[in-house]
Amino acid sequence: MLNLETAAAPHRLRRVAIEPVSRVEGHGKVTILLDQENRVHQVRLHIVEFRGFEIFIEGRPYWEVPVAVQRLCGICPVSHLLAATKAMDVIAGFGPLTPTAEKLRRLLHYGQIVQSHALHFFHLSSPDLLLGFESEVAKRNIVGVAAAFPDLARQGVMTRKFGQEVIRHVAGKRIHGTGIIPGGVNKALSVEDRDTMRSGVDQIVEWSKEAVGLVVKLHETSPEFYRTFGEARANMMGLVDARGAPDFYDGGLRARDADGGPIFDHVDPASYKSLLQEDVKNWTYMKFPHIKALGAEKGWYRVGPLARVQVCDVLPTPLAEAERRKFLAAGDGKPLHGALMYHWARMIEMLLAAELARGLLDDPDIVGTDLMADKGPRREEAVGVIEAPRGTLFHHYRVNDDDLVAYCNLIVSTTNNNQAMNESIRAVAQRFLSGREVTEGLLNHIEVAIRAYDPCLSCATHALGEMPLEVDLFDAEGALVSRLRKG
Repeated sequence: MLNLETAAAPHRLRRVAIEPVSRVEGHGKVTILLDQENRVHQVRLHIVEFRGFEIFIEGRPYWEVPVAVQRLCGICPVSHLLAATKAMDVIAGFGPLTPTAEKLRRLLHYGQIVQSHALHFFHLSSPDLLLGFESEVAKRNIVGVAAAFPDLARQGVMTRKFGQEVIRHVAGKRIHGTGIIPGGVNKALSVEDRDTMRSGVDQIVEWSKEAVGLVVKLHETSPEFYRTFGEARANMMGLVDARGAPDFYDGGLRARDADGGPIFDHVDPASYKSLLQEDVKNWTYMKFPHIKALGAEKGWYRVGPLARVQVCDVLPTPLAEAERRKFLAAGDGKPLHGALMYHWARMIEMLLAAELARGLLDDPDIVGTDLMADKGPRREEAVGVIEAPRGTLFHHYRVNDDDLVAYCNLIVSTTNNNQAMNESIRAVAQRFLSGREVTEGLLNHIEVAIRAYDPCLSCATHALGEMPLEVDLFDAEGALVSRLRKG
């Protein structure tokens, strides 16, 4: 929706609001300040909803946390379930997971990555990429894609369905499952369920490879445009294993600068507070993390597919690694920072997750029955970190002597990307809007840049400090009776 109004600004700047941002999870808006010649003076992404999970999880028994926090989101509940459970493994005193339990958790996670990446690309972003940024609004959606590209739309739907079925078989339900518990998993995978998934995974690998090829073809139609659209040079961060390969479930934190140089490497994620600092601003409920050693101005970074495929040294599966090398070649040896390059990296990751899932489905341990780790003394504090589809996800908890949560801090993927998203939309606004008559199609360019990050705004709505609140009570005649203010 396009909304024009005059802002209370000293130079009579005009305020343009995109509200709400469409085809993303959650509620957000963008405000743009323009002068009389339509030159852009300010662009901001505002997160306008507030949920506050970090506060109301306090006081709950720690064993309730994994099931509770996945209610943050209906798109990526598995990510929160796994991150929280990893923390509770430590707090509950469990030792290393059994091979079967860890592999089932990884299989669940790979299914989540497949379904989430497929949902984002085919349902949310392909209408822009395939039909055009300024195409007819009524047709710029998944229905329009299905009408113009029926086979492609079907592949997207079926790929996502496969990922959801993996989640159902492992966690018990497609959304908000309960199969993952502190110490392991609570049910074995049957041979029948394993065989059902194995019979379909080869097709998913093939379709994922075709999806990478589709993005490559789109890039080849206008390489310079795709490479530079929404470009924002940023530091990059992700989890890697001992080989330097990305590890979606575990690993050490690695960060590289915008030129690919090292910042830190293989750092224990539990020490994230010594590396990262979260700042707040008064115009959004989403926080702004940055790398402490670099400061707020130079220390912001991006996470997710575009970061992960560039901070790693290799991908652990042959098809995905071959595609990663083609991706890196597009940058001529330099890191890529354009927002649209997220789609290429995302489809490479979908292929990677499908290959990894296939490998696990061929592993005899996946149908094992040794599901729970040995238990030791309970601990007071733990950090659970994974690579969610959208990027690095931190869950940090402290539990008191009564087994109740005393502290909770979440840094979700979208929060990690906050400054990068703002920088990308500023770049788009300056390039495509500044000095031109504002149209819906041009404003959609800004939404395209936001959607490229695949933000989950519902997950990212946490605030530091008090939330301002004002309540007015009126009588039946409309007269103000009382007013209460907080914050």
